[in-house]
Amino acid sequence: MAEPLKALYDGLFIEQFAAKVKEAWQPFNERSFAERVRGGEWERLELKARARAITLALGAELPSKYEEAIAVLFQIDEQCSGLPYIFFPDFVEVYGLEQPDWELSFAALARFTRRSTAEFAIRTFILTDQERTLAQMHAWADDSNEHLRRLASEGIRPRLPWAQALPLFKRDPSPILPILEKLKQDPSLYVRKSVANNLNDIAKDHPELVIELAERWHGEHEWTDWIVRHGCRTLIKRAEPRVMQLFGYSAAADEETLFTSATLNVDPSEVAIGGEVQLSYKVQLRDTARTKVRIEYGIDFVKSGGKTSQKRFLLSDKEYAGGAVASGTRTHRFADLTTRKHYEGVHRLTLWVNGVQAASSELLVKGEV
Repeated sequence: MAEPLKALYDGLFIEQFAAKVKEAWQPFNERSFAERVRGGEWERLELKARARAITLALGAELPSKYEEAIAVLFQIDEQCSGLPYIFFPDFVEVYGLEQPDWELSFAALARFTRRSTAEFAIRTFILTDQERTLAQMHAWADDSNEHLRRLASEGIRPRLPWAQALPLFKRDPSPILPILEKLKQDPSLYVRKSVANNLNDIAKDHPELVIELAERWHGEHEWTDWIVRHGCRTLIKRAEPRVMQLFGYSAAADEETLFTSATLNVDPSEVAIGGEVQLSYKVQLRDTARTKVRIEYGIDFVKSGGKTSQKRFLLSDKEYAGGAVASGTRTHRFADLTTRKHYEGVHRLTLWVNGVQAASSELLVKGEV
């Protein structure tokens, strides 16, 4: 099993980082910092909670004046890149929310996001002062640096994973749409992925809004088309008729004519957590004109409380000739991930053809051997 992400913050990391701070600011107490970081329930903390523990330890050991503490971090941030250093923008979130400090805080977030990401930290500023923060996001959307343009989109996602929710944008996403409009033809795939994920977030609460936007944007530019297609993936899974038509799939109302039979088999029929199964599927298409077919399999994962939650996985998405047989195999592993923990119980597996359930099977998931 892969090491959990929180393992990034091991003893060596803490010691090496403390040495960097000490070199930049001699009064820094490396030993006290390390003790503060690893005190309390450190071993039980996950990645973001560990990052916050480092933030608070820095706050206790760096100069008490915010601008002086940031100046120390500015001396070493070029040496600190990657996910582990999300505590740099987190430091800004915790200690830089006083209104007189906002200009410096925005400058710090813009600087730190280039080497890590400020997508989590910026959300507290949005919740504190939406108007002022969105004005800054608009400016970042025009920046020449792709990391800042990506922050302009990623930071305002209504349903950003691992982040605190933005209920105001879940209720009404209209304030963020002008920023997405600015980025809809961005040359950076890094930015376009964020815009698409933002649209997918919005589609979960306001599908009609995203459908109308997709119809308006589609065909403007190849980069925009990519964003629209990726941003509508949840709507495609739901087989929304207007979206299916937009991307060349047969509409849900026509699905009864698309295939004559379908099967989904799982081997073995029982698997231990950590094991894997082989899925095999077969769809007999009707003898009609060529058609675009999207085939997925879904798993109703058993949750800790006994309820289930379905997740779908793509098998095939292409055009088929009339009368063709679409078939294939896929290995699915039931190893625990940072984003999914498996539980014992009967899991229902389903086969979906253009958003319509075509076949099903069952799998018993047992405890780890």
